[in-house]
Amino acid sequence: MAQTISPFIRSPFTDITGGLVSHQLLDRCAKQEMAFMDCLEAYGLDRGLKKCQALFEDFHECQTYCKQLKRFTAMRRERDRQIACGKLCNDNKYVSPRIDSY
Repeated sequence: MAQTISPFIRSPFTDITGGLVSHQLLDRCAKQEMAFMDCLEAYGLDRGLKKCQALFEDFHECQTYCKQLKRFTAMRRERDRQIACGKLCNDNKYVSPRIDSY
């Protein structure tokens, strides 16, 4: 699990540059990071790492897209398997889903 970075001496300079190491400056993961940091603040660092594990996993997924990439590769592998078996052929090989199927 990632360790949080805390400045040794706190000053206005550290407050200004603190956003450089976080996702709070107009980033797509800002809400997940804020929820995780609020949870850490409520429980403290030691207990918070255990209690806030689900929030950390959500934040990590937002940063890295690990689960989304695994899901994409599994779907691509299944499509390639069906093409190799002959279930999908000709025009049906690369048909996109219907627009309203999501």
